[in-house]
Amino acid sequence: MTIKKAITLPTSPPLGRKKMGCIGIFDSGIGGLTVLKEIVKKLPRYDYVYLGDSARAPYGTRSFETVYQYTLECVTKLFEMNCRLVILACNTASAKALRNIQQLDMERIAPGKRVLGVIRPTSERAGKYTKTKHVGVLGTTGTVMSDSYKIEIQKLYPDIKVFQEACSIWVPMVEYDEIETPASDYFVKKHIDSLFSKSDKIDTIILGCTHYPLLLHKIKKFVPANVKIISQGEIVADSLADYLKRHAEIESKCSKVGSLDFYTTDSTLSFDKVAGRFWGADIKSKQLLINRK
Repeated sequence: MTIKKAITLPTSPPLGRKKMGCIGIFDSGIGGLTVLKEIVKKLPRYDYVYLGDSARAPYGTRSFETVYQYTLECVTKLFEMNCRLVILACNTASAKALRNIQQLDMERIAPGKRVLGVIRPTSERAGKYTKTKHVGVLGTTGTVMSDSYKIEIQKLYPDIKVFQEACSIWVPMVEYDEIETPASDYFVKKHIDSLFSKSDKIDTIILGCTHYPLLLHKIKKFVPANVKIISQGEIVADSLADYLKRHAEIESKCSKVGSLDFYTTDSTLSFDKVAGRFWGADIKSKQLLINRK
């Protein structure tokens, strides 16, 4: 990906949280809750702030420039809220915006802080699982078109072949609660069959979207039993735990009250209704307005 020119954002004062070292979890909407859920299980004593940019979701079909701008605005807001570290729990944002933000913006918006993605740790795990050296990726159109998984996996494991399938209808099926329907079976099977038509040697599949764990039971129906299906939540949680162990300068500044706050850029009523299915319990979010250019 060609690095674009950095985006200049208007500044605004911090929101004045008492906790001075939260870990921020960002997603384009609600899918990142599947990642946050596993992170909280693994690392329950830290303070977390979740931000879902539901007002501008989905990101999957948007341009690189737009995803970069939206992601940068939300990451900037999380740093203003005193987050020390931000995880992009969104595959599209990780694919289209992470590198730019890390290389162009961090010294300007949050020197000494960090922003991480989900693609690298997932790619590392996939390379360890596969025996046939054929890995499949199921993702949004944006993630697949970015080739981020293919690039990352082949950088780490040059002998692995990566086959991708864009599943454009899966996110709407999940968000509109159409999982347990004949149409869901049809579209899940259609994309699984399409992936395996590209290689019948695939033995490891990455669920390259944080919505897809809610379809896992359906996916398993149409995938051979010997195929390993990788869901990102646990992988990202393990990766974060390892990162904090290796980076004491960041970990020591993370507050540990065990708090959890949810924010959305859209209607809290709509967000809470759908988010509860991802989180497995009722959620009460707050609306957060994002600085716009």
